[in-house]
Amino acid sequence: MKDKITLKQIAKEMGVSISTVSKALKDSYEIGEETKEKIRNYAKANNYRPNRIALSLKDGRTRTIAVILPEIVHHFFSQVVDGIEKIANKAGYNVLVCSSNESFAKEVVNMDTLAHGKIDGFIISLSKETQMKQDYHHIQEVINQGMPIVMFDRVVDEIDCDKVVVNDAEAVEQAVDYLWSNGRRRIGLISSLDYLSVGRLRTEGYIQSLLKHGLNPDEGSILKINEFLDCEAPIQEFMEQNDFDAILGVNEIYAITAMKILQRKGLHIPQQVEIIGFSDGILSRYSTPSLTSVDQHGKEMGETAAHLLLRRLADTDDEPPQTRVIPTSLKFRGSSGRPANFSPSAELPIDGHQQQPQ
Repeated sequence: MKDKITLKQIAKEMGVSISTVSKALKDSYEIGEETKEKIRNYAKANNYRPNRIALSLKDGRTRTIAVILPEIVHHFFSQVVDGIEKIANKAGYNVLVCSSNESFAKEVVNMDTLAHGKIDGFIISLSKETQMKQDYHHIQEVINQGMPIVMFDRVVDEIDCDKVVVNDAEAVEQAVDYLWSNGRRRIGLISSLDYLSVGRLRTEGYIQSLLKHGLNPDEGSILKINEFLDCEAPIQEFMEQNDFDAILGVNEIYAITAMKILQRKGLHIPQQVEIIGFSDGILSRYSTPSLTSVDQHGKEMGETAAHLLLRRLADTDDEPPQTRVIPTSLKFRGSSGRPANFSPSAELPIDGHQQQPQ
């Protein structure tokens, strides 16, 4: 069976933008009659049929954008939403936020329902199940129908759209560099399974830093946790099997759980074991001791994602999709000490037009 033709394919064949095709098929006054006739004839000859998502655009812009998050109760994601709302509201757009609750099925339903309800565009961070399944048909379908999407934090190479990320590998490499500069040599990593992009990239950064310092990475020094299960039991076993003088957790839950287990064993933090986590959330600030964290600057990430989406919605940006990289920084707190000669390069200013491979 022949694949259905999409707006994107029509636009390519006719040498025009996707938005021009969409407007022509809706008989918009903005498109000349000759151009509309050519596009309509081509679409008819190739049996083009708009799906439900395409119909969401029939009445024009709603000045509402949708944000789909993996989870709502998370400091990092709340900061991202804060940044998105700041920019979107200033431009006269409303922001509708919903959660996939880490579910692929819910992510698909949310996207289809919101698109059918006349949303102008999406900003999304993928659920864990979506990355595990590697099924992105719902996202590609929205893009094919001319609706712009910006991915942030959890992104994939398979989808060609604007993205906003941090350099996860570099952020962890710099955190390990810091621990090394503070005299730590037995550094453990608590990470997620590799299907989650951020966990995979952060593990790569950990390994790269150890190699740089002449250490051979030991599989026994890396714990990869199934994030759908409780993390305390595997972290407990990991701590009992190893004698670490530093721990790096790819999120604050892992890092604080490790800290609690070490304290139960009677170890002193940071004197005997230093600990660093990711996210710089509320838990990091109010743990005992407070947790040194890699700050991903979620609000800046949200602002950048909103700017990218609004540019696409303005029909003034015909550039190829861009990947913007937000720099990270270390927030030093009670779970570590700060050597006077350490200055992470991650605190360099952002290059707003930098292109980075995923």
